Amino acid sequence: MLLGGDGDDGKPEAGPTGAGGVSPSASPGEPRGGAEDGTAPLVPGWKTVINPQRGIAFDVPVDWAVKSSGWVTYVAENGDPEETPLVGFAAPAILHEKWCRSDDDGNGTQEDTPLASVGSRAEPDARDTAEAARENARLWVYGSYAQPAKEKVTTGAAKLFTTKSGLTGSVATATSTGVDGPGRCAHDGKATAFAFEDPAGETLSWTFVGVRGVDDEVPEPTVRKILGTVRLVDGTP
Repeated sequence: MLLGGDGDDGKPEAGPTGAGGVSPSASPGEPRGGAEDGTAPLVPGWKTVINPQRGIAFDVPVDWAVKSSGWVTYVAENGDPEETPLVGFAAPAILHEKWCRSDDDGNGTQEDTPLASVGSRAEPDARDTAEAARENARLWVYGSYAQPAKEKVTTGAAKLFTTKSGLTGSVATATSTGVDGPGRCAHDGKATAFAFEDPAGETLSWTFVGVRGVDDEVPEPTVRKILGTVRLVDGTP
């Protein structure tokens, strides 16, 4: 998983340090989570994450690290010298950023694997919200955990979902099974993606991606609780 950047799904201006690595934001700033724009957490004791460029907000538990709005997290094909993103999202929140550290590719650089991440983006190429949700979930699980074995990823059908704020769209999940890579950080993963339209008709999405089948896996009720807080807000600089 690659972190850094300046756009929803484009490469960061300051290149990432490697798979699982972290580089400074191209537009550094203080992590979001306050209610300066009048948006308070919907879940008592949690904190609000805002993607000001897309006008998307959601809440996460207090132990998640909320990154600045200039950050982009993305995944690319292993060995791709151009690191062309398969999928990405912006303004993320990350749980246990250094959950697993290893040098799986043997290049002498220790790389970090987070336990889970969540963020949002625009979907300019999606035909509809169902396609956007399924593709986000599938690509995150493939890129983060299963590659090059596409057959180890199972993607569910998209279903209608409405958040607490009344935002309606499509939600889909994907999981990997049987990932057996050589590295100590090789694990199965899971993703939940929710795609919806804003008032202007633009398709947007929110995605959770995390490690699956470990003792400290983020439980599904927590994923759904975060998902339930997704809402549209006025963008803030």
